[in-house]
Amino acid sequence: MKLPGTSYFLRMKHVFALLLLSPVLLALDAPQKPKPEFQYLSGDIKVSIPTADEPRVKQFGAESIKAAVKYLEDGAVCWVREKSCVNCHTTGPYLTERPALIPQLGKPSEEIVADFIEFVPKDIKEVKETATKSGYKHMPGAFSAVWRSLGLAEWDRHVTGKTSEHTERSIRDMFERQAASGAFVSHGEVEIPHITTDFELSLQAARTITAAPGWLAGLKDEKLVAKVEKLKNWLRIAEPKNDWDRVLSLQLASYLPELVSAEKRKAALKLLSSKQHTDGGWSTRDFSALNDWHFEVSDTVRKLITGLPDAAKPESDAYMTALAIVLMRQSDVPAKDERVQKAVAWLKKEQRVSGRWWMHSLYRGNYHYITYIATCQALKALALCEELPSLGAE
Repeated sequence: MKLPGTSYFLRMKHVFALLLLSPVLLALDAPQKPKPEFQYLSGDIKVSIPTADEPRVKQFGAESIKAAVKYLEDGAVCWVREKSCVNCHTTGPYLTERPALIPQLGKPSEEIVADFIEFVPKDIKEVKETATKSGYKHMPGAFSAVWRSLGLAEWDRHVTGKTSEHTERSIRDMFERQAASGAFVSHGEVEIPHITTDFELSLQAARTITAAPGWLAGLKDEKLVAKVEKLKNWLRIAEPKNDWDRVLSLQLASYLPELVSAEKRKAALKLLSSKQHTDGGWSTRDFSALNDWHFEVSDTVRKLITGLPDAAKPESDAYMTALAIVLMRQSDVPAKDERVQKAVAWLKKEQRVSGRWWMHSLYRGNYHYITYIATCQALKALALCEELPSLGAE
C-alpha cells in the first residue's frame, strides 16, 4: 500500500488549521452591531448621544433652560412613539417631575400623560408572587406600576387638581403588587439610580399616595387602608441597605413626616452633608458599595463602574448633586445655605450646550439615559432654590 507523501500531510495540516480558525474568521467577517447614533430618534426628532466632551454653556439662563426643556420634551415624545412601556429613565422622570415646573416652564406634554393612561389596566386583578432566576421573590410589574401611578398622581396634583378615575385605578393596581411584607420589591437588573433598593421603590409608592390630591385623606376601602398601613409600617422599620437608603429617609420625611424621627432626619442630613465634594457637588457612587446597590449586580455593571476613569475617587455628578439639593430643601435647609449655594453654582456651570446635564451611565454605558434623569432632577433642584429662569406658562 502506498503511503501519502509529505505534501499530502502539509495540505491536511492546512485544512485542519482552517477548520480550527473558522469560528474566529466568521466572527471577524460577521457584521458588527453598530454603536447607537442617537439617544432618542422618532421621525424628524433626533437627539444625539450625550458625551463627556460636550461643551458647557457659556452662560446659564433662560436660553439654556429652553434647550433643557426641549431635550426633555423630545426624549419623552420619542419614547412614547417608538417604545411600548412606561419607562423609568425617560417618561417616568418626565411625568413625575415636569408637572411641578409648570409655573416656570409651562404645561408639560399631553401626549406623555395619555400614554401613561393607556397603560392603566381596565380591570384590577390579583397578582401572584413570582421569583427571578436566582430565586429572588417579587410581585411582577411592581416597578412600572409604581412609576405609572406616581406620574399620573403628579399630573393630577399640578394640572387637574383632583385625583382622576384612571389614577385611582392605577394606584389600586399598584397595591395589588405590594409584597406581603408591605414593601414594593425592586427586581431585575440594577439600573442605578432608579432600579436599586426596595426602600427606594417603596418610597416612590409613598410619594404616589401623598401626591394624588385627596386620595389618602378620602380613603375608605378597608383593604386598601390595611395595605397603606403595611407600607407605612415597613418604611418605618426597614433597615437601610446602604447610605443611599439613609439619605432617602429625608425624602420620606417630607411625604410622611410621622415615619421618620427627628433624630433620624438629623443623622441623615449630617451624612448627606459629609459627602459633599470640595467642588460643591456630590457623587452617586459615594452612597453605596458596588454590591449593595441591588440584590444582585451583574458583571456588566460591575466592570463598567470599576472601569470608569474616576473609579478610585468618583467625581461629582449631576444627578446626585441635584438630588442632594432637593433633599436639603425638602428638609427646610434654606436656599442661602452655603452647602446649597455651592451645589447650585456647580449645576449652573455644568449644564451643556444641548441644555442637558451630562452623566455617565452607571449600568450600561451606551445611551447614557442617566443624563435624562439628571436633567429632570437638576431643573427640580434649581426651581426649589428659585434659581430657575421662568419661561412663562402657556
